[in-house]
This record gives sequence, structure tokens and C-alpha cells, in this order.
Amino acid sequence: MKLKPLFDNIVVDTKEQKETTKSGFILPSNAAEKFTTATVKAVGMGGTVYGKDVTIMVKEGDTVLFPTDSGTKVKVNGEEITIVRQSDIIAVIE
Repeated sequence: MKLKPLFDNIVVDTKEQKETTKSGFILPSNAAEKFTTATVKAVGMGGTVYGKDVTIMVKEGDTVLFPTDSGTKVKVNGEEITIVRQSDIIAVIE
């Protein structure tokens, strides 16, 4: 599937949620309920959003952390994806 998000929108894959990062950072079970980890699949180009310049700070392949209740889940070609705004992402996990 090829999907190109606009502005500061980020397409993420939440299928491979991790409880431990490569560097050994462990997400506690109560944090896992409030936050979701996901892999970035596509990023928007940034630009001007609500009159302010937005620079995209994540890239494809990054693992990001964002609140579970943020984002929009949609089905494209039978595949469920999540689109979040960059401002919803609270961290890039390295």
C-alpha cells in the first residue's frame, strides 16, 4: 500500500507493539495501556499548519510513542492503519 500523508500527519504501524526497546527501555504495563508504540511508515511534508511552520522531526522506520487515544484508525485496501499528527507523538524511541 502506498499512502502519502499531508502536512504534519504521520502514518504508523501499530501491529508490532513493543514492551522493550532496543536500548533496553522497558515500558511498564500501566504505561502500555496509556501509550502505544508504533513504527513510522510514511510522513507528511510539513509546511504551514494553522498558520505556523511545521518541520517534520520523525522519519520512516522510527519507533514512536504516542497516547493510545490519539490518531485516526482507517482501513485502506483492507489493511488497518493509524494516522497521527506529529504533535501527538511524545517521543522517538531509539
